[in-house]
Amino acid sequence: MFDIINNYNEEVLELDILEKYVTYVVKKLKLEKAIFNFILVDEEEIHELNKTYRKVDRPTDVITFALEDGDDFQNPEFRTLGDVYICVPIAYKQAEMYGHSRIREICFLATHGILHLLGYDHMEEEEEKVMFSLQEELLKGYEINR
Repeated sequence: MFDIINNYNEEVLELDILEKYVTYVVKKLKLEKAIFNFILVDEEEIHELNKTYRKVDRPTDVITFALEDGDDFQNPEFRTLGDVYICVPIAYKQAEMYGHSRIREICFLATHGILHLLGYDHMEEEEEKVMFSLQEELLKGYEINR
């Protein structure tokens, strides 16, 4: 189960597609017994989160807060994964910069965030190959292409 919370001060036209896409990802990754959230924010809010929790004084495109990193949130009946914050204005800028649609960028960042919640990382070359390959597989599987 997941929620999409729009804290961004403007309408986000891609919400319906994002919801359908994430439902697809939940099925593909067998996360039917998991709880997580997407929070759509502006640059100011994500900048503050990045500065406070990562000690990086700039906005970013996506930031995750994984709850399963600690033993406090272990539950045998369902997984409490955490939150994925996506900065809508940065996602829109990146879509333009990379020459693909806004929905592709929003779904890419959502996928990236979910995988981080599940423990995937891209700090080492081998980890990056695994994570990025799975990202592309999920996006292409839903026909979200560049």
